Amino acid sequence: MTNPTDPRPGFPVSPCIDICSLDENDVCQGCLRSLQEVIDWSRLSAAEQWAVVNDLPARRRLRQGPGRVQ
Repeated sequence: MTNPTDPRPGFPVSPCIDICSLDENDVCQGCLRSLQEVIDWSRLSAAEQWAVVNDLPARRRLRQGPGRVQ
């Protein structure tokens, strides 16, 4: 769940958008994190969380594929 009013200093806000549904590869269809990333999120370091957040646009592009708009 997102908590934009109280992020930990230096940490990104969770990318969760409350559309929590896993696809056949155990990837959340809402935020595009893997199930393991969702489970581990609160234990990840700031750098690890930022790495996930920074990778999400590429994941979104891959998910959309050429010529698809979501």
